[in-house]
Amino acid sequence: MKMAHKLSPSSLSLMKECPRCFWLTQHKVWKRPASIFPSLPSGMDSILKKHFDRFMEKNELPPELCFHNHCKGLKLFDNKDLMKVWRSNFKGISWTDNKGNIIHGAVDNILVNGKKLVVLDYKTRGFPCKEDTHEHYQDQIDIYNYLLRKNDYEDFGFLLFYHPTEVLENGNVVFETNLVKMKIDVKNAEKIFKKAIDLLNEECPVKSCEWCEGR
Repeated sequence: MKMAHKLSPSSLSLMKECPRCFWLTQHKVWKRPASIFPSLPSGMDSILKKHFDRFMEKNELPPELCFHNHCKGLKLFDNKDLMKVWRSNFKGISWTDNKGNIIHGAVDNILVNGKKLVVLDYKTRGFPCKEDTHEHYQDQIDIYNYLLRKNDYEDFGFLLFYHPTEVLENGNVVFETNLVKMKIDVKNAEKIFKKAIDLLNEECPVKSCEWCEGR
């Protein structure tokens, strides 16, 4: 009997990097050691959620969005209970296929455009975005949108980048923002999910990386 699996954008990202590490981790044979991850993005993420929630309480958009052409007519999603679930790394927005496989993802925030929901994902960088920076997050945004559509919501997505520009005399750091409206490819998310389940239902991949070699 084939076992069911629980997948997320981060685990699917590992599959793209090394299918063997992904297979070993999902089958609980071995887990790639966690690399040192800078705490600034995590801290910024928490602060930004509180920042956006203050504006949501006032039924307003924050300055980063309110003067942007892409955001005309939009408002922040105000279902607090549902937002709490969707932001949870343990729950998030989830969907279960007919074999019991689960795909889930925790969002940063949601905007409302009429009947459509707009995924808003924060990204903290050390430098301004390049022309193709947003492309590195295409799979993640596609998966979030795939999950919303599986839960009967229509949607599209934004990436909101923050990067430091200067330090004021009082020591405060000034951040600049860049909002990118993403083109959504739900079929890409379906393809990734199917590829992951197919891979996990086969024998462990032979080709290894520096992390899983010899495991």
